[in-house]
Amino acid sequence: METRSLVVMHPRVDRRLIAVAAALFALLWGAVVPGPEALAAGPVPSRPAAAADQEGLRALFGSENRVIRTDERVVAVTFNAAWNDAGLTGILGDLERRHAPATFFLTGTFADRNPEVVKRIAAAGHGLGNHSYSHPYFADLSAAGRRREVQAADRALRAAGAGGALTPFFRFPYSETSPAQIGEVNGLGFADVEFTTDTNGWKGSDGGMTVDHAVRRALDALRPGAILQMHVGASQGRTEVIDAQALPRILDAISDRGYRVIDLRSLLVARR
Repeated sequence: METRSLVVMHPRVDRRLIAVAAALFALLWGAVVPGPEALAAGPVPSRPAAAADQEGLRALFGSENRVIRTDERVVAVTFNAAWNDAGLTGILGDLERRHAPATFFLTGTFADRNPEVVKRIAAAGHGLGNHSYSHPYFADLSAAGRRREVQAADRALRAAGAGGALTPFFRFPYSETSPAQIGEVNGLGFADVEFTTDTNGWKGSDGGMTVDHAVRRALDALRPGAILQMHVGASQGRTEVIDAQALPRILDAISDRGYRVIDLRSLLVARR
């Protein structure tokens, strides 16, 4: 895999730069990628990369992006949300205390049910990604069905108030990808961003998981450019969120090992 240098800056400078870049990208992306009404009409037509941000985005096309292409000791923290938001308050608090950015991949149904959660995440300064509308197995759908899932989730996130926090990042349900399906997502204007490892905290204690196991899974996968996947809530009505309990230990260990958590939106800034 080709290695791409990632510029690492002082945390305070970095957060300001990412905030500005994210706001600029939201404007540029809105001009390049059609809104909900246009998306409903069909695939996004291919257009030339007219801005640096579009160059950064297109550099992610054609790949699962399970690791950030860099030699720097940086890591990205991400969360999926499809069930409930039982762990959100603790997660947002721990991220804020440690000045760590994150990207939250939400399903459209979750956004429809929890618009206040979408707004809370956006207000906290984190990125929001597309995790399909209803979390189906994409291989069981037609190309048109897959397109509808991506477009419906995009509409739901926008309607819920994602605003400038909305990113052009998509994560496949169950992380089941194929080159053809990645190409379809890219054609809609989204880069596929998967993960290096999942903590498996979503399984809960009923599934044999513990906080210790979740922390160990995250740290065993630590490497330059690792992307960690966790979950905001718990399935089947449970309220125990192992990932929320594991997060402060994971973030502290990342720092102790000489790594820094970066915002995935920094990848949207084209490297010169």
